[in-house]
Amino acid sequence: MIDLAQIVRGAVNSVPPCGRVRTRARLLPWAGRWAGLIGLLFFLHLPGSAAGQELVTRDPIKVKAAFLRNFAHYVTWPTNAFADDRSPWSIGILGSDPFGEVLEKTFKSRTEQGRPFEIFRADTLDKLPSCQIVFVAYKDSAKRRTALTQLKNRPVLTVGDAPEFLQEGGIIRFQVGDRVEMSINLDQARSVSLKIQTKMLEVSHEVLENGAVHKRR
Repeated sequence: MIDLAQIVRGAVNSVPPCGRVRTRARLLPWAGRWAGLIGLLFFLHLPGSAAGQELVTRDPIKVKAAFLRNFAHYVTWPTNAFADDRSPWSIGILGSDPFGEVLEKTFKSRTEQGRPFEIFRADTLDKLPSCQIVFVAYKDSAKRRTALTQLKNRPVLTVGDAPEFLQEGGIIRFQVGDRVEMSINLDQARSVSLKIQTKMLEVSHEVLENGAVHKRR
């Protein structure tokens, strides 16, 4: 029997980089097919798990940080999003940083596709270097819309948690409360040549495609 509580704890505390999840084949015979999804998906699939709810409620910042790390695996960027083959992933936090040192701990010694991670923080977009992922932390909707408008033509995965984030032009909105819900603006992702894996779309709560919001879960 799969110990879901143990998997949830692992997703927050100790999941190795995507694609290299350590697990026991005798407990998870489907691990070869789904190993890379454990850190991302089990939070989405466990709204009824007391252990899962406890961890999400107790450590919502850890959950958000883990999601940011996993997005680098489930999204494909165009080659011009990086300076060269060895350039690191640049993760930008725009506005008041909700993560603190949790972000550094989450990304420490991690790599994805041979690239390490660098984290940058800034109050305004012009002070951020070129990033592949930007978490838009502005609480003010006007500031969010302005930043998203400036980023709309760049190959940047914009992430946020504001209720209207997708309608404002953001690509991924996730909400961490009693459960985790993820919504995706597929139109905006496609417009900047970001490819989001079908597996991510399948577990999303909502997908905005062709101008309409489609409920998935």
